[in-house]
Amino acid sequence: MASGRSNFSIRHQPGFTTVAVLCFALLYLPIVTLVVFAFNAGRSVAIWEGFSLRWFEAAWNNERVIEASIRSVQIASVAAVVATIAATMAALATTRTRPYRGLTFKYAFINQPLMIPEIVTAVALLIVFARIKVATGYSGLGYLIVAHTAFCIPFAYLPIRARLESMDLTLETAAADLYATPWKVFTRVTLPLLWPGIIAGLMLAFVISLDDVVITEFVKSGGQDTLPTYMLGQLRRLVTPEMNAISTVFLLISILIVTVFFFISRRST
Repeated sequence: MASGRSNFSIRHQPGFTTVAVLCFALLYLPIVTLVVFAFNAGRSVAIWEGFSLRWFEAAWNNERVIEASIRSVQIASVAAVVATIAATMAALATTRTRPYRGLTFKYAFINQPLMIPEIVTAVALLIVFARIKVATGYSGLGYLIVAHTAFCIPFAYLPIRARLESMDLTLETAAADLYATPWKVFTRVTLPLLWPGIIAGLMLAFVISLDDVVITEFVKSGGQDTLPTYMLGQLRRLVTPEMNAISTVFLLISILIVTVFFFISRRST
């Protein structure tokens, strides 16, 4: 029996390969179909009528698409930077200290947006911001930036904390023993070693904010469509390969950012 346990492998279980292939097919075939029909010459999203780049050109010349794209990048950039700064401070506070009562609660509090459904966060933000809008009369992009920042903090926190936990504390201790001030220890030792985690957290937060639909749909005011919410609105009215083209570009940008994040994370380990 001992030899049977040692030879156990999940890859050799009956039906495992079939289930895995089926899952990957169901996950990726729709995406591949979307990308293929982005190059369709006709207006149909189901009938192939020849190869063409007309829908990419149409999207490029669509002022509403350009406006929504710029707004998405602006919100994602500010939210990612602020979330990364907050996540870095939180990671330092929860890793560069001795374990104490309440530390686990802090971990749970920081990661709270990951543990509850996004729709719950969106509804809660809608209620709070609605009261603030009534009281102040302000209805700018600040609400979207704050909402995206709060949602992105745990995504930036995870790689930064992982990087800190893998760093050798003896380097910081040695710098302190050489009479370096806490600020110099941080800027000369901790921060240079932490940069890969910070960059990875920044890019992860950026792509999460860039792709967000649920929170944005609940929090935004009129005329504040981001690219994902603009596409959602268009799909409710008229489906054309232009949406496929926009989705394809959006997909490529997301893949590029996530790929860079993967290599930075891999290099930092």
